[in-house]
Amino acid sequence: MLQQPPAQPGMREDAVDTPALIVDLDAFEANLDHMAGLVAAAGVRLRPHAKTHKSPVVAHLQAARGAVGQCVQKVGEAEVLAWGGVPDILVSNEVVDPAKLARLAALARIARIGLCADDPRGVDAAAAAAADAGVRLRVLVEIDAGGGRCGAAPGPDATALARRIAASPHLIFGGIQAYHGLAQHLRTPEERAAAVGAAVERAGSVVEDLRRHGLACEVVTGAGTGSFALEAASGVFTELQAGSYVFMDADYARNQAPPPFRQALFVLAGVMSAPRPGTAVVDAGHKAVAIDSGLPLVSGRQDVRYVAASDEHGQLALDPGAEPLALGQRLRLVPGHCDPTVDRHDWYVGVRRGRVERLWPVAARGAMA
Repeated sequence: MLQQPPAQPGMREDAVDTPALIVDLDAFEANLDHMAGLVAAAGVRLRPHAKTHKSPVVAHLQAARGAVGQCVQKVGEAEVLAWGGVPDILVSNEVVDPAKLARLAALARIARIGLCADDPRGVDAAAAAAADAGVRLRVLVEIDAGGGRCGAAPGPDATALARRIAASPHLIFGGIQAYHGLAQHLRTPEERAAAVGAAVERAGSVVEDLRRHGLACEVVTGAGTGSFALEAASGVFTELQAGSYVFMDADYARNQAPPPFRQALFVLAGVMSAPRPGTAVVDAGHKAVAIDSGLPLVSGRQDVRYVAASDEHGQLALDPGAEPLALGQRLRLVPGHCDPTVDRHDWYVGVRRGRVERLWPVAARGAMA
């Protein structure tokens, strides 16, 4: 159930009910503009990943700056975006369940819908759903770009899948998906360059193999916030799927030569207890901020560390001599991982220069199916 928003426009940030998901609008808009300029200069297309923001509002702001569509991971996310007026959506994931494929086929009546396949049975299931709905679905061959997760092996397997898609009267061959998720958080530029270089080689070999079999591959899509510049310069990738660039998080900041974007997403927490000298407790624990990529940082306070989390509590440690924290004081936390942190909240609270300016629902929150 959608909860009441924690703020109202015009309210001061320090009056926002906590915990709350805060978007610094100046940083957020700068990130949107900067990425739009980078992809335009590189001559590639941007298809941002909505698993980060889960919001048709953000999707439309990206489209206004040239994004060609959105990626999602789940059918439920695709439904929320399509119902929200987003016209071009790629489920950058395998969908094989007949009920889910029927939902995607129904969406194809109001939006351009694509999905991925790495198995002939997945291709046939998509074709059956499209035939039953009287639509055509766009299907991309996902290749294993080096991450060892989903994806057909480059070579005969990938080529056979593409030809199977192209031969179906109910499907459209949409290109190849070549996302290397593990490359995004490799810490050194050299490690990232090596991983993406291998992904580019794999993707390029598939494109060439398809050409030899008379099948054009106009879309090679992939990349993420940690590596997008490498794919953009590759001459092979035509689309970038970066998503976290809109918000950023503490884990991306740990990369050497981190992505060139500003921290725009915070969890606003309130100090609820200060039981002992040098300690404090805030009202943002596991349920408010994801810790799968490490504990959050305390923005603007190098002398205060978030040291432990439980369901509803976050424990802070203050350095010797640090200014004490007052009960009720608001602190901005920088999440370790932005995507699952967003999924814990119903509302974005857009703030500019200390005042609440906008409220947006996290419309696709919890869309796991």
